[in-house]
Amino acid sequence: LGNGGSTLHALRCLEEQYGDQWTSFTVLLIHSGGYSQRLPSASALGKIFTALPLGDAEYQMLELKLAMYIDFPRHMRAGVLVTCSDDIELYSTAATETIAFDKPGFTALAHPSDLAVGTTHGVFVLDPSSFSGKGGLEYGSCRRFLHKPDVQTMRQSGAVCVRECCPQLSSPGGCGDSGTASECVYTDSVFYIDHSTAQQLLGFYKQMGTLCCEIDAYGDFLQALGPGATPDYTRNTSNVSREDSGLVGVRQQLYSLLRGTPLNIIVLHNSQFYHIGTTQEYLFHFTADSKLRFELDLQPVAFSIFPDTAKPLDQLSIIQSVLEPGCVIGPGSVIEYSRIGPEVSIGKGSIVSGSCIDFPVGIPSNCFLSSVSVRVTDRVEYVTMAFGVGDDLKKSVKSLWDVHSLQLFGASLPECLDLWSIEVSDQLFSREDTHLGLWTARIFPVCSTLSESVRMSLNMLNSVQHKSAFKLSGFQLLSVEEMLAYKDVEDMLKFRKQIYDEICLQRQKKKS
Repeated sequence: LGNGGSTLHALRCLEEQYGDQWTSFTVLLIHSGGYSQRLPSASALGKIFTALPLGDAEYQMLELKLAMYIDFPRHMRAGVLVTCSDDIELYSTAATETIAFDKPGFTALAHPSDLAVGTTHGVFVLDPSSFSGKGGLEYGSCRRFLHKPDVQTMRQSGAVCVRECCPQLSSPGGCGDSGTASECVYTDSVFYIDHSTAQQLLGFYKQMGTLCCEIDAYGDFLQALGPGATPDYTRNTSNVSREDSGLVGVRQQLYSLLRGTPLNIIVLHNSQFYHIGTTQEYLFHFTADSKLRFELDLQPVAFSIFPDTAKPLDQLSIIQSVLEPGCVIGPGSVIEYSRIGPEVSIGKGSIVSGSCIDFPVGIPSNCFLSSVSVRVTDRVEYVTMAFGVGDDLKKSVKSLWDVHSLQLFGASLPECLDLWSIEVSDQLFSREDTHLGLWTARIFPVCSTLSESVRMSLNMLNSVQHKSAFKLSGFQLLSVEEMLAYKDVEDMLKFRKQIYDEICLQRQKKKS
């Protein structure tokens, strides 16, 4: 469906459940996460339930979203506020300035960002006559919306502004470190659809019957808006994750439907947009000396049992986990919902999620480890995915001849398969189409215990690191795609609850 298709589907569910009553609702619609291929520790349960090193017990993204938007409904007419689950918008406005979503059509928040950030986000081409560039907040109109444009397109379209940059808008995402004039663009985050426009979109969805392609709520809705919009984008599929045959036709219909609909902009001059949807961003914002860490007061150890002997380094992020005395965690690593034994050392810049490591082992630096409970038959079993934090799980090739271009922990996939005694064949991948990649490669063994599944996956990584053989014959092997198809959410939550209860019990003992 894509986040556009799921928005339309959610509107239909609202109408089915509430009938005409929903015409008076103010709705917060959060896209919960999709496949999350760039941060697969969030794939099974959804990015909206990503744990933050904040609060006691820890908050998840959902709580933070509700806190950030708490003032919006009282200044909002009936309609739908659309947001993603892996971004955080922080802003400062004067006491008399309020963010109001009360105009017809679409209304979007806009944040000053440097040009590099603009290439990976949506960019607004503002109507310069409606903005002065002063104050914390300004209302105005937008000529057109660009989706992930290159720098040349931004310049040619008039999206690049020169503004007096505030020192607090320094990178990532800001305009520079000094208070001098600097080039920037205004990028997207949250947007609002008034009720009559939402009704139009719902009518379009009902008329379509079944969606045959992936629709993007940002690229496919917003690019149709504003007086400068043209239908050219409908044929540009360079930014599409999966190109379907009917996409261009559906885009053209959406363009015809939404053409002429106003795109109102609320420019938050003193604001910052943070994205934590990739392993690199996640590690940077949670463990490095990042501005987000400072602004939200993110903690190195949040609601966890952390041994007194181990001094909590500032460059760590331990979230709802139990760490036993004697374990060593390298700087720049994130541990969440895990149990780490006494003879475990974890290298620098690693991510460990939902795992139980109760055996002596050294986990290499830049390692990504995430365990999933699965129910392939009628009983619960466990699989642990193991990658390098920089491995590209989105990359796919079209034929078996090209799998050598897929990299896993610094080695080509065929090299790894050779060490594990796995043959390259059509059966290796869980998809029969041309999407052959790390996401669909059946390489992770199914085990009867959580601890054993972690051990097996670490043995696989160890064999790749040291170029030593480790046979995987005799095991049922799953791809990450299949792990999500067979996931047992209830069992994963049960493990988290056990850790939660243990932390509460230990704290109670300390108090008494």
